[in-house]
Amino acid sequence: MGSDGIREIGVGMLGYAFMGKAHSNGFRKIAYMTWPPPLRPRLVSIAGRDESAVSEAADRYGFERWTTSWQELIADPEVELFDNLGPNAVHAEPTILAAEAGKHVVCEKPLGRTAEESFDIWQRVDATGVKHMCAFNYRFVPAVRLARELIDAGEIGEIRHFRGRYLQDWGDTDAQVWRFDRGEAGSGALGDLAAHVIDLAHYLVGDMDEVGGFLSTFVPGREVDDAVEATVRFANGAVGTLEATRFALGRRNALQWEINGSKGALAFDMERLNELRVFKTGDPRTRGFTDVLVSEATHPFWEYWWPPGHIVGWGDTFVHELHHFLAAIADDTDVAPHGATFEDGYRAAEVCDAIVRSGDSGRREAIVYRTP
Repeated sequence: MGSDGIREIGVGMLGYAFMGKAHSNGFRKIAYMTWPPPLRPRLVSIAGRDESAVSEAADRYGFERWTTSWQELIADPEVELFDNLGPNAVHAEPTILAAEAGKHVVCEKPLGRTAEESFDIWQRVDATGVKHMCAFNYRFVPAVRLARELIDAGEIGEIRHFRGRYLQDWGDTDAQVWRFDRGEAGSGALGDLAAHVIDLAHYLVGDMDEVGGFLSTFVPGREVDDAVEATVRFANGAVGTLEATRFALGRRNALQWEINGSKGALAFDMERLNELRVFKTGDPRTRGFTDVLVSEATHPFWEYWWPPGHIVGWGDTFVHELHHFLAAIADDTDVAPHGATFEDGYRAAEVCDAIVRSGDSGRREAIVYRTP
């Protein structure tokens, strides 16, 4: 407990590269931007396989110590929250063992490499009673949260269509990275990118119950998919399309979706992160989308930031996400519905697996969610 009465929580992190930087930045900003924070993150220890790289990351991010053993990190009594940002192959065992040691757990997406692995992680962690969150950070974009509020308020009526796609252009490379290794990653664009689209479809529209789709690999000899295409039917009667690729030249990080309802429509593009496009039926003379700059004091998350019009960035989605998780721990409240629980991570994996089955069978496949 600090002199200001704010309780500290010790954070242990597995992984120090891209997501390590993003989450460390998020924890550090929480301590002063969201004043007063629900808990003050204390960066206790960070783990990684490369001794030189992880020790440098500890200094750079502000961790008190580092280790090349995630087992040592989990055994550390000062670590109360375990943040797993490692390759997909090390999502299961460290996360489960941390939860069984009584530590709250965050795990990057995809939760597991398959639905079966994801279900096991969810069940074993949930049984411990700790708080758990699958890090689908795009739920915490202000424009996405505003969209959810408008949908919940009935502003666009009955939802009929969802079109979502996540387009990047870095996949045509000979570089040897773990994301191209089936054992490490489990899948390619499917788990890395399409999982985000699937989670947003679930968050904004609802469960999917049928899918038809296929995967494609463009680089000869590559073990994982480079692109995925699918059509889906939602349990509420809406229909949709899902697309993800690492080969869309000119698209650096384009997570885009559009939702059409009976009274209006919403559209979003990650490359214009602070804007939500809104259409509502009305005067035919002014028919069309309006670009809403989501930066007003009444907009989601804006109590932490700047005067209207002073926009936030991609990295700030992790501030919102991790702040939400710390508040759930401090207040003993639910991570759901706005935070993605491990159940949400599992449900996204079930849709991913159904797309794989559809590609193999050449038929539409039912999505069946397992119950505990």
